[in-house]
Amino acid sequence: MKSIQDASSTQSPANAFHLRCGRHLLDLSFPRVMGILNVTPDSFSDGGQHVALDDALRHAERMLAEGAAIIDVGGESTRPGAEPVSSQQELDRVAPVVEALVRELDALVSVDTSCPEVIREAGELGAGMINDVRALEREGALLAAVGSGLPVCLMHRQGEPQNMQQAPAYQRPIEEEVADYLVRRIAECEASGLRRNRIIIDPGFGFGKTVEHNLRLLKYMETLQALELPVLVGMSRKSMIGKVLGRPIEERLAGGLALTAMAVERGANILRVHDVGDTVDAVNMAWAVLQEGCEPSLNKESNV
Repeated sequence: MKSIQDASSTQSPANAFHLRCGRHLLDLSFPRVMGILNVTPDSFSDGGQHVALDDALRHAERMLAEGAAIIDVGGESTRPGAEPVSSQQELDRVAPVVEALVRELDALVSVDTSCPEVIREAGELGAGMINDVRALEREGALLAAVGSGLPVCLMHRQGEPQNMQQAPAYQRPIEEEVADYLVRRIAECEASGLRRNRIIIDPGFGFGKTVEHNLRLLKYMETLQALELPVLVGMSRKSMIGKVLGRPIEERLAGGLALTAMAVERGANILRVHDVGDTVDAVNMAWAVLQEGCEPSLNKESNV
């Protein structure tokens, strides 16, 4: 299979990476979809819907059937204005779900956390990835991540969930500031023992950014390809779509799919979304165009 850089001069070899995620090997020679599984009562889009263990399992099962390569489990809301929860409360929410997903579905599980206790426990329960919106800046998180042996996604943000959307501002073009932050954070993590081949980067759409910031960041997202690391993108149902299109959360799918296709064209390796089936179709269609041909064995099989 050709890599995306063969189809578009804006792409880099980062798209050809394979990540060892515990006992799973994640093939990133084509874009993969990460399904969101929030086990929180207050997430902005689906809070409270999957708190019960059986509900969480069934939803994960549906997302896997629709083509999700990864299930991202979160036990603390990071929506704008969200309040932090204790490490024990987050662990109580996340641990049973991770354990069940690994045991019953053999899923590649990512855990959306900044908490060192959760990082350690998730690794012991069989999770294959850590997804940290605070880029391992919380005390003890980097050491826990190094010890876990798992790949980690480092995300750019400005501020904390409680205040990040109050007055976000940047002194230079946002894509340059985001890239500079990630370069510094990658170096700090490598210096502490986190190997570069275990690092994923996320530009952090919606985390301390205005609509204009988000749109420009996507427009120039190929800037991040210079880092030659896999790129994770999360824009699903976010307010940038609502503000541009005037749509409530439940009517943002079409806008999100448009952003997905543009992100794939700009080199996104992992798309973190709520609506897995529709996103898989958008990813596969965009990829087919970039590859100038049909690739039926991407995120799900076709019977046509």
